[in-house]
Amino acid sequence: MKMLNTALAATAMLAVAGPAAAQAADTQARALDIAKRAIAFRSVAGPGNQTPQLAAYLKSVLVAGGFADRDVTVTPVDDTAYLIARWPGTDATAKPLVISGHIDVVEAKPADWQRDPFTAVVEKGYLYGRGATDMKLDAAIVIATLTAMKREGYRPRRDIVLEFSGDEETRMKTSALIAEQLKNAEMVVNIDGGGGRLSEGGTPEFATFQGAEKTYADFELTVTNPGGHSSEPRRANAINQLSAAMVRIGDYRFPPQISPVTRTFFVEAAKHKTGSIAAAMRAFAADPTDATAIETLAADPAYVGQIGTTCVATMFDAGHATNALPQRATANVNCRIFPGVKPADVMATLARVAGDPAVTVRDVTEGSVANDASPLRPDFVAAATRAMGKAYPGVPLFPSMSAGASDSMWFRYRNVPSYGASPMFIKDSDNFSHGLNERTPIASIAPAIVYYRSLFADLSR
Repeated sequence: MKMLNTALAATAMLAVAGPAAAQAADTQARALDIAKRAIAFRSVAGPGNQTPQLAAYLKSVLVAGGFADRDVTVTPVDDTAYLIARWPGTDATAKPLVISGHIDVVEAKPADWQRDPFTAVVEKGYLYGRGATDMKLDAAIVIATLTAMKREGYRPRRDIVLEFSGDEETRMKTSALIAEQLKNAEMVVNIDGGGGRLSEGGTPEFATFQGAEKTYADFELTVTNPGGHSSEPRRANAINQLSAAMVRIGDYRFPPQISPVTRTFFVEAAKHKTGSIAAAMRAFAADPTDATAIETLAADPAYVGQIGTTCVATMFDAGHATNALPQRATANVNCRIFPGVKPADVMATLARVAGDPAVTVRDVTEGSVANDASPLRPDFVAAATRAMGKAYPGVPLFPSMSAGASDSMWFRYRNVPSYGASPMFIKDSDNFSHGLNERTPIASIAPAIVYYRSLFADLSR
């Protein structure tokens, strides 16, 4: 398969400021080695979770790379752990720049994979393994970049704080603890967000940074009644009532919404699309009430989450015996809520749309808080644009909104601007994050180092 074109990779190599080509190659090799070693740790929630051991390994790498031992802490939490490393700046009064990521991964069963998910393999230009995309390779590149900058004598004005949470993929308990500790940050660069798109031919097309994310919420809908013998049916049947309510909810569409982040995304993304999707993006950006544009975007799973709040049924449980009328029926509705919308208002809408007073609705969300979009700060946008220009000359960068959840949520909840800013480029057909046979092109490593070096230096001055 074709990878990043060699001209761009060569340009990225030449653009490295400071170290000689041999030093740049050494940094790339170090990043790949760290990533391969990190993948070998089964940092999955539950029995045998090796996140604490992975955090200890990464601490050893940071200390060997020039961080003071006292400035790198690993804190155990339940079966996991989190890491915080501080690079002191020259101005003690300046708020720190936080670089955020996570080192836990989604479960991967070896029997389902073509290769052992916890044995890193480099094959045909790809790094394979759980975490190759989400996000042990990114973490390794950042560590290699920061330690290289230390060796070269760079001195930040403000503290640079690198933190890795240990349960981002599950409860986000460590994520919340970290954000509470670092709520005085100037801003957060979350390396677990944003990223670039490669064409199927391997050419970089565009990159986005995550300026907002939707709020995750779960709502439990329940119908209860006395039940009885199945030979004596009654009009009020918990399964029937809840099923009818769920159909009404499934048919309901929340009012379309747009924000500065999503408007810019649609305007810029339309330049890289064709046909009806491109037309719909432009039309929606100009008029978010355009019915044709709404129908076109809502029909595409990639964009329905970008035009407003979405709610979908994910679980259903009912009845207690095959020969008895159900005494209870319960369903879970998972919602991804547009920034600025209150979960309580969404819950009230679900109760109204259910259309049956017998249906009760309650918020059962865990590990999530409402958060608004980060402001499009000129200093961050300028630094990220400049960094992308060095790594991938001519490739556009623009903001986007994530339909999923990341650690940025916890910082935004505490009014700290946070931006998902990974420079990793990947094809749509190669994106197996959370799935089988996860892989990322290793040709992304060299330009990512160029990008991170520029971004971190600009934002820590």
